[in-house]
Amino acid sequence: MKILVADDDAITRDMLEHVLTADGYEVETVADGSAALDVVRRGQCQIVISDWEMPTMDGLELCRRIRAENMGGYVYVILLTRMNEAKAVIAGFDAGADDYVTKPFEPAELRMRIRTGERILGLETRDVTIFALAKLAESRDSDTGAHLERVRSYSRALARSLRDREDCPEVDGAFVELIYQTSPLHDIGKVAIPDGILLKAASLSRGEREIMKTHAERGADTLDAALAQYPTAKFLVMARDIALTHHERWDGSGYPRRLAGESIPLCGRIVALADVYDALTSERTYKLAMPHADAREIIVKLSGTHFDPRVVDAFLATESEFIRIRDCFRELPKAETDLDRCAA
Repeated sequence: MKILVADDDAITRDMLEHVLTADGYEVETVADGSAALDVVRRGQCQIVISDWEMPTMDGLELCRRIRAENMGGYVYVILLTRMNEAKAVIAGFDAGADDYVTKPFEPAELRMRIRTGERILGLETRDVTIFALAKLAESRDSDTGAHLERVRSYSRALARSLRDREDCPEVDGAFVELIYQTSPLHDIGKVAIPDGILLKAASLSRGEREIMKTHAERGADTLDAALAQYPTAKFLVMARDIALTHHERWDGSGYPRRLAGESIPLCGRIVALADVYDALTSERTYKLAMPHADAREIIVKLSGTHFDPRVVDAFLATESEFIRIRDCFRELPKAETDLDRCAA
């Protein structure tokens, strides 16, 4: 990530550049607020560290100008100041600053402030990307929207259950939230499948099934391209893993790479069960919805072959939640689905 440093004191600029460059950031430095505003307008920096007191345009005015203009994305501003009185701090935040660091600055504190900015900017990038890509998939099939809402809710329920198991140490609160956010992208590769196959009401031929199967690799390729531009975006890593592996099977008989057991990312194993359950219990043009009890019997029977046994255990522990989610989204028309009400 590139960071812009604006300070009229050359020594401070050099110190900041040295600390940030050593931490792996690309740094651009300017001596006043006007020059800083020009850089921000070019869309070259999303984090700005600005001195409060500068000639031509001070830090407060720089903040106000950044907030007043459409910069094409959020700009996180950290003010450097010798003033730490409450009134000064309030004035800085009121002008649009996100954080502040007192002079002389401590490198460790500055790093923490920047990490906070990265997390906030990462949330913006993540949510915009997921929304845009999920909407793209949704546009191909009128059923996809409700399917996405159900699968993400089932996936979160499974992850919450796994979080309480000692043999799933990788599942924590962040994992639960991330799988909820990224699981809607599991079928993003279907945008590359021809309508004649994707929307076909009758059974697919063998050749058509093989073409349909390519959606896993195509989805992963799409998300890998995004990941190349945002290599630190953890949500893209999980989204890519889900898109690629949600049709793999515990015994190695799945596709596209015939992965088996623990070699399948846990997020893919979770979404695999959520996706199959939804396919079984949802009505399609070519089939009726299966009752929960019948779907449960199939999933239990496939434990250890199609599904990770631990994920099946999590499913059994959250059956009532699965039924609630299914009923909630089945009863609501697509245009009225309320994620907060149905998937809390």
